[in-house]
Amino acid sequence: MTPAPPTPFHDLESYIALPRLSGLTLSRDGSRLVTSVATLDEKRVKHVSALWEVDPTGEQPARRLTRSRQGEQAAVFTVQGDLLFTSARPDPEGKEKDADDDAPSALWLLPADGAEARVVAARAGGVGAPHVARDAPVVVATSDVLASARDTEHDEKLRAARKEKKVSAILHTGYPVRYWDHDLGPAAPHLLAARLGEGVVAPAAGEPDPRLELRDLTPDAGPALHETAADVSPDGSTVVTGWVRRLARGAIRSVLVAVDTATGERRTLVDDDAADVTDPVVSPDGTWVVFTRETLSTPQTAPRVSLGLVPLAGGEWRPLAPDWDRWPHGAQWLPDSSGVLVVADDDGRAPVFCIDVETDEVARVTTDDAVFSDLQVGPDGRTLYALRNSYLAPAHPVRIDLDAAANGPVEAAALRGPVPDPLLSGTLTEVEATASDGQRVRSWLALPEGASTQSPAPLLLWIHGGPLSSWNQWSWRWNPWLLVAEGYAVLLPDPALSTGYGQDFVQRGWGAWGAAPFTDLMAATDAAVALPEVDGTRTAAMGGSFGGYMANWVAGHTDRFRAIVTHASLWALDQFGPTTDAAYYWEREMTDEMALAQSPHRFVEQIVTPMLVVHGDKDYRVPIGEGLRLWYELLARSGAQADENGESPHRFLYFPDENHWVLAPQHAVLWYRVVFAFLAEHVLGERRELPEILG
Repeated sequence: MTPAPPTPFHDLESYIALPRLSGLTLSRDGSRLVTSVATLDEKRVKHVSALWEVDPTGEQPARRLTRSRQGEQAAVFTVQGDLLFTSARPDPEGKEKDADDDAPSALWLLPADGAEARVVAARAGGVGAPHVARDAPVVVATSDVLASARDTEHDEKLRAARKEKKVSAILHTGYPVRYWDHDLGPAAPHLLAARLGEGVVAPAAGEPDPRLELRDLTPDAGPALHETAADVSPDGSTVVTGWVRRLARGAIRSVLVAVDTATGERRTLVDDDAADVTDPVVSPDGTWVVFTRETLSTPQTAPRVSLGLVPLAGGEWRPLAPDWDRWPHGAQWLPDSSGVLVVADDDGRAPVFCIDVETDEVARVTTDDAVFSDLQVGPDGRTLYALRNSYLAPAHPVRIDLDAAANGPVEAAALRGPVPDPLLSGTLTEVEATASDGQRVRSWLALPEGASTQSPAPLLLWIHGGPLSSWNQWSWRWNPWLLVAEGYAVLLPDPALSTGYGQDFVQRGWGAWGAAPFTDLMAATDAAVALPEVDGTRTAAMGGSFGGYMANWVAGHTDRFRAIVTHASLWALDQFGPTTDAAYYWEREMTDEMALAQSPHRFVEQIVTPMLVVHGDKDYRVPIGEGLRLWYELLARSGAQADENGESPHRFLYFPDENHWVLAPQHAVLWYRVVFAFLAEHVLGERRELPEILG
C-alpha cells in the first residue's frame, strides 16, 4: 500500500481535490449565514459549487443546503428570509434541453421553510447574480440580450437560429471587444427587476410553480453594463449601477446611474471626468451611496483608488477619508448608516477598517495577519462576519466583535466552517530589505520543514502579477506551499508598484517597470539568500502576467538565477499595447517611447538562463502573440547555448484552450508538474520524467 502524502501539497491530485470556500451572505435578521464550497467533480476535471449554511454563533457545525452536478452560485437572502441563487441545473418543470451542460443559469429560490428549491426566473440569455432590496420584496438581476431582439421570445428565436446555423460572428461598433477570457457580444447585459410576491414565495398547492415577471429596466443599455456592479436601495425603488460610456479614440469611462425599478427612468448620479466610478453601495437609511473612485492614470501619474459619497436623491458627491493613504474596497455600511466598513491592502495584509462618514476618521478593526473579504454586518451593528485568509490558511468564515473593536483593533474568531484548514508543508516568516533608494521592501518567505544552516533550501523568487497588487492572500492557483513541498524556500516580495504601502510606493515604479521594481526584487532576493536557511547558490525566479514581464526583464538583466519560469508574460511592449483587451488603459500607462524603453524583448541576446515559457491561447489580457514571439526569439536570438544535438535549454508549455491563469484542474496539475521538472533539472540537477499524458 502506498503511504499517504505528509500533506496535500506533496501530491497534486490530493491538492486539487481540496474543497474551496468562497462568498458569504447573511440573512436580514442575522440568524443565517451561507457560503459556497467548490469540490472536484467525479471525473476530476472541474470544480462544482454547493451552498452551505454556517452557524453565526459558532456553536453548530455547518450543513449542506444544495447539491447538483451543475452547482449553485451567487446566493443572497430575500427580505422574507428565503434564499435566492443561480444555477444551470435542470428545472424539474422545464424542457428536456434544460439538462444540457451548456444550459444557461436560472434564478432559483430555496424557501426558508425547508421546502425544495424551485426555479423562479429563467431566460435564454441566463440570469446573473441577483441583488435584493433590504426592506422590500424586490429583486434585480442581469440577463444577456441580443441587440436586435424585440422581446424575450424574439431573443430566444435569434439564439436558436445562431446555434442551428453555427453562426458565431459578432459585428462590433466600438471598444472593447473582449475581456480577460471571453468575447463581448453579440448579446449584452440588461438589468431586470421583479417583485417577489406572495404567489411566488408561497405558491398554491397543485398549481405550477409561478415565475417572476421580469421587467427590462435598460432596453437601450447596449454595452454599458459590461463588467459593472449594482446595488438596490432598501425600499427597492432604485437600483444604482456602474454605466460604461464609450469615448473617442477607443477609450471608455465608468459613471454611476440610478434607475427607477418601476419605470426604468435613468438619471446620472456621478460623472467624474477625472476618474472611473464603480461599485456603488446604498446606505441602509436610503440616503447615501458610497462608491469607489479610481483616477484616470497618465504615463506620468499612477492611479489612486479612494471612496466617494453621493446622495441617492442626487447632488454633489464628496470624497470619503480623502487623506487616507490606502486603496479601500468591498465597502459595507453599518446598520445606522454612520460608517462604512472596508478592506484595504496594508503591509502584506488586508485588514478591515471603519470610516466615519461625518468625520472621515479611519479606524482599524482587525489585528489578524490576514486578508478579509465578503463583509456582512449583523442587523444590530455589533457583529461583523467575513471570510479570512492568509498564506497560513485558505478562506474560512469568521466573526468580528465590533463592540470590542470600538476600543481598538481585535482578532477575528473562527466559526465552524464546512472546510477544515489543510496541513501546510512548511513555515511562514517575513523578510525585509532596503532598496537602492533607501526604501523598505518587505516579503513573505515560506520555508520547507528542515531548512537550516546545515541543510539550506534552494530559493524560488516568485513575482506577483498586477502590477497593482500585493502578495498577501491565499491563492489556489499560485500556491507557494506546493513548491515548499518540493523543498524550495519561496520568496514572495512586494516591490515598487505593490499596493498596501502608500501612493508614493506605487508611484516609484509607475511607467518604469524595469527600474525600481527590478532593483527592489534583487534587494529582496539578496536579503533572502543571506539567511542561513537559504542556499544562495541554487536559485530560480518565476512570475505570471506582470510577474512574467518581470521574469523576462530579470532574465535579460542578470544571470544570477539557474532557471526562470515566465507565465502569460508581456514580452514586446510595442506590440502588446494595441492587442490587449484594455488597450485604452495601456495608453494611460505608458507612451510609445516609454513602452519601448521598458520592453524585455530588446535584451533577448543577454538571456543566458534557461526559460520555461507558459501561455494559454484564450488569454485576452496578455494575448498569445506575446508568448509566441518570446518563444521564437529565445530560440533564435538568446544567449543560452544549445547542446551538442542542437536542442535549446528553453521550453514552451502551451495550452490551446486555457486563459490567463490555466484553471482546469488537470491542466493545473500539468502546469505544476512541468514546472517542478524544469526547476529540478536546472536548480537541483535532477532529471524527472514528464507526465505521459503530455504525449
